[in-house]
Amino acid sequence: MRYLFLFIFAFQSNAQISDFGTVNFNEADKIALEYKNEKLNNLPELAYKLTANLDTDVERFRAIFMWVCGNIANDYRLFHKNMRKRQRYRDDSLKLKKWNDHFSKIVFKKLLKKNKTLCTGYAYLIKKLSVLANIDCEIVHGFARSSTTNVDRLDTPNHSWNAVKLNSKWYLCDPTWASGIPNLATSKFEFHYNNGFFLSNPKLFAVNHYPADKKWMLLLDEDKPSFKAFIEAPIIYGKAYTNLSVHKEPKKMHNIIQKNESIVFEFQLIKPVEAKDISLLIDNGKSSKKVHPELTSIKNKSLTVEYKFERMGFYDVHFLIGKDLISTYTFRVKG
Repeated sequence: MRYLFLFIFAFQSNAQISDFGTVNFNEADKIALEYKNEKLNNLPELAYKLTANLDTDVERFRAIFMWVCGNIANDYRLFHKNMRKRQRYRDDSLKLKKWNDHFSKIVFKKLLKKNKTLCTGYAYLIKKLSVLANIDCEIVHGFARSSTTNVDRLDTPNHSWNAVKLNSKWYLCDPTWASGIPNLATSKFEFHYNNGFFLSNPKLFAVNHYPADKKWMLLLDEDKPSFKAFIEAPIIYGKAYTNLSVHKEPKKMHNIIQKNESIVFEFQLIKPVEAKDISLLIDNGKSSKKVHPELTSIKNKSLTVEYKFERMGFYDVHFLIGKDLISTYTFRVKG
């Protein structure tokens, strides 16, 4: 059975939205919008409304995903409260379990009454509605990294997302991160759908998602990063998912290099871009500058950029495509 499972996963790795390039999601998106503001007090009825008039499982799942992402708000205050409590009880398993049980009730009460929740609530609702529509779907618990994650404390799972089975293949999606972002000025949630987290490429997904059960990476064993490599990986942002299919180089967030040593940035693109759209925002702690690297190669959808630091120092480097912030690295440049 174990070898059969591995065989199935080996032949479905890198399952992603491009598998459905001929599918038009307009009708599914229209239905999700039509039932905007529906209540959660009757999930079987909601699942029926969203999926009954669609022909394929991928369209039915799309309607469910779009509805959840467009109607459920992320409760950041509740998230931070949970993180503080879990940190406080991290060395006391009994108190941690008691808190987790209590917190689960709070999460689902808020979800049902106020349409606000955390990642667990998003993943639960996606799974519940999918199962009601006869679509296989699982909740995946694991670790996630963002620009606000303290990686030094990333020792317990801090995020949940979904795996869904479509046409006998498993796919990954993150409804929490797809639904929106916090307003930096107010810290309040704002709906802002990101399609990059719908049926994402597992290779890109693995840069900032690490499942507790590694089978849900949906990658061949040789392609699965270690947890150490995951912790050391660069920060990639939501816009990476709308521009890239794969992040290749640099593999680490923090890098030590020599003056005049070539740094290589390498990505696989979703769609072609022009060299003039590529820029690096470089900050040395005192000032920042935007540069357009001269050594930029774009062949089909493969993007390679080279850059050299001519002075020693410590630099934050942000990679941009147009106005989209893709990723962040640091470089300590030695003489």
